[in-house]
Amino acid sequence: MSIVVTGATGHLGHLVIDELLKQVPATDVAAVVRDEAKAADLAERGVELRIADYNHPETLKDAFHAGDKVLLISGSEVGRRIAQHSAVVDAAAASGVALLAYTGILGGPDADLKLADEHKATETYILASGLPYVFLRNGWYSEVQTENLAPVLEHGAVIGNAGDGRVASAARADYAAAAAAVLTGEGHENTAYELSGDTAWSFAEYAALVAELTGREITYKNVPAETRQSILEGAGVPADFAAILVDVDHAIERGLLARTNGELSRLIGRPTTPIRETLAATLKDTSKDTPKA
Repeated sequence: MSIVVTGATGHLGHLVIDELLKQVPATDVAAVVRDEAKAADLAERGVELRIADYNHPETLKDAFHAGDKVLLISGSEVGRRIAQHSAVVDAAAASGVALLAYTGILGGPDADLKLADEHKATETYILASGLPYVFLRNGWYSEVQTENLAPVLEHGAVIGNAGDGRVASAARADYAAAAAAVLTGEGHENTAYELSGDTAWSFAEYAALVAELTGREITYKNVPAETRQSILEGAGVPADFAAILVDVDHAIERGLLARTNGELSRLIGRPTTPIRETLAATLKDTSKDTPKA
């Protein structure tokens, strides 16, 4: 029996494995990856590599073994994820895994935003499979904001269409720690966890924080949805995905990502990481990469 993490070379997957290796021997951990070369560091740490691809169901037949605990990290290809996730669920069910945990979206079936559609369909498919499950309904990752600083600093503005809506974000490492806690713990079967940060912030507050930490003048500009769509497309974002981002801001405005129920901090046994800390770390890393004059 192994603890198996899919998408293990992605941001979240790699952090989950980091957390697991603090708690269990590397020989108990397996990583499902598409590219063996990209997972060389995991192999060097003693993690078993299982090569498979969400887009090729035939490659998944040996990805899971009877009794495994599996973390299905949702795919990044919006619009293709239902088929991808279904292939993983089918392979896991055929192999007789002991538990399937899935990283969905905050709110689960009640989340009425476009980004939630594939997550809701996946949860329904998992329920129909009869597998013991855990739904890790992740809220917003702080890094989605903090790692997108270039246009903010260039234009001196955080631009959105979220109004005064608030976001209870947490660091990816927090969500990774929650996944590891579920995979190494007991009594989580057939449970859905609504995971979010301890404190919600507004985009105006975020802009002020960027200004404080950089010493630059940064403001929040709330714009109509049509304007935001045009700005995103002008920056090279495909129209369909730009529409999803605009819709996310509408959801934020309605308060869908503001809940602070404490489930994430309870799972990980500590407070969630404040966005100030994540932003400060990002700025520090950015300064390291900036050539000195």
